[in-house]
Amino acid sequence: MKLINASLLDETTARAKNSPRLRMNCNFHEDPNDPVNRLLNAMEPGTYLRPHRHCRPDKHEIFLLLRGKVALFLFDGEGHITDVVMLDPQRGCYGGEIPAGVWHGLLVLETGTVLYEVKQGPFAPLTPDNLAPWSPPVEDAEAVRKYMDDLYKHLP
Repeated sequence: MKLINASLLDETTARAKNSPRLRMNCNFHEDPNDPVNRLLNAMEPGTYLRPHRHCRPDKHEIFLLLRGKVALFLFDGEGHITDVVMLDPQRGCYGGEIPAGVWHGLLVLETGTVLYEVKQGPFAPLTPDNLAPWSPPVEDAEAVRKYMDDLYKHLP
């Protein structure tokens, strides 16, 4: 049995804090080709999760927030925000399921944030057509900072 406990959350969070990307996975699936990919995703404020979708291949994505606070953004095809949901277990909002093909992104709002994610396998890296063309690439640090600052303005 694989347990998700405070010790595992703390360990994965410590690894995220020391990562240049300010996030770290802890996979529960044994192989990326498993039919269901399950993982912890420890994330710190300041990490950039570029808006994306999962349409090639088609995959639904489920987030369950175990600790911390996250803003989940949904976008239309032009990058306009269509919904913002605050995931916060302290306030009774624990996660969501994103249908395949829906543009989405996250903004991490508290240190020590950890999500449990479930997606259909096998693992498929995001292809360029699944990365939002209206969002800045990870490599453009200044544009990313401005983009994230703008997302903060849309928090409820």
